[in-house]
Amino acid sequence: MDWAEIFFSIYPENTPMRQLLLKHSMQVRDKALSLIDESSHVDAALVAQAAMLHDIGIGKCYAPSIGCDGAAPYIAHGILGAAMLREYGKAHRQNLEAFARICERHTGCGLTAAEIVRQKLPLPVADYLPETLEELLVCYADKFYSKSGDMAEKSPESIRRQLEKFGEDTLQRWDKMAKRFGVCR
Repeated sequence: MDWAEIFFSIYPENTPMRQLLLKHSMQVRDKALSLIDESSHVDAALVAQAAMLHDIGIGKCYAPSIGCDGAAPYIAHGILGAAMLREYGKAHRQNLEAFARICERHTGCGLTAAEIVRQKLPLPVADYLPETLEELLVCYADKFYSKSGDMAEKSPESIRRQLEKFGEDTLQRWDKMAKRFGVCR
């Protein structure tokens, strides 16, 4: 599987949104790879490819500040990206399930069905929590970079402050990932 083949077939035009998505995805990939501990048994190739595809669904969402003019709410980009990868995989006889799972589980610090109901989020009610080391690592690395503003790396402290508004469960998941992976060495 080659992330570029999938990415450029979905976004063939060199738009500002595609350029922004590429930059963000490379930041997340590089961050995630820098956090891999040699003794952790993480599939680095999966992490590298998945990081480049984790936000593939943003083009179907409405986020004009980053050049996305789709119809869906932005929070749905992970679910939409997972569906896109599953469709692509089926059409091209490739098993992209590991990549689809990373797409749908990276939003926030993962989402539970209870959080989706409580916050009235426009998502299918289910648990979307990262489970594998690769899912956790891409989810964690993604929090260090925004697709808006200067796109500079955020500090763990500023990320934690941003996550406070989503409640204690989200903070506990962040703290657990931070303890597991630390920050860039």
